[in-house]
Amino acid sequence: MDEAIERVGLKAFTDRFVSTLSGGERQRAWVAMLLAQQSECILLDEPTSALDVAHQYELLKLIRELNQSLNLTVIMVIHDVNMAARFSDRLVALKGGKIVVDGTPERVMNETSLTEIYGMPLSTFTDPSTQHVISYVR
Repeated sequence: MDEAIERVGLKAFTDRFVSTLSGGERQRAWVAMLLAQQSECILLDEPTSALDVAHQYELLKLIRELNQSLNLTVIMVIHDVNMAARFSDRLVALKGGKIVVDGTPERVMNETSLTEIYGMPLSTFTDPSTQHVISYVR
């Protein structure tokens, strides 16, 4: 467990109860508990809910780093398509309980797919500094 706590950056908080941690710290604690179980696959249901954008980014960055460094399979439900595309290898978009689009972020992050997923016109642009495609409402 100590190694898992260190991996998620919570070593300074080991003497505190989970209930006293901030939302971002608490999410990191849950990830540490999953790591301590030494699973090859973790399932996360909306891990970024109730977190501000900075904490969402930091948590997803941590999850991605763990995915790559530990060869850990991560399956998560996340509603922010921009964050999902930035930190995922594969996206499966559902609408009405049915798969609408399944593929790489490049396959999903285009106006046709996004409009089909959300039922409203969305556009995209490529961030010139990161080359990530970002969607927005027209």
